[in-house]
Amino acid sequence: MAEYKQLTRSLTDRKIAGVCGGLARYLNIDPTVVRILFLIALFFGTFGFWAYLIVWLAAPEDNRVEK
Repeated sequence: MAEYKQLTRSLTDRKIAGVCGGLARYLNIDPTVVRILFLIALFFGTFGFWAYLIVWLAAPEDNRVEK
């Protein structure tokens, strides 16, 4: 059976709200890449800000214990 993936905000890999850390875990990429992409989107308009805010409000905090 396939593992169910859910987008959550990271409690361990966070700078502000854990959005980039959680998104990076969901996409299985480095969190620094996600942070840079959000920063670039912020410089080219307000898309980065609104996307971050929406994910911050919509995604629940991760309640898993990481090893």
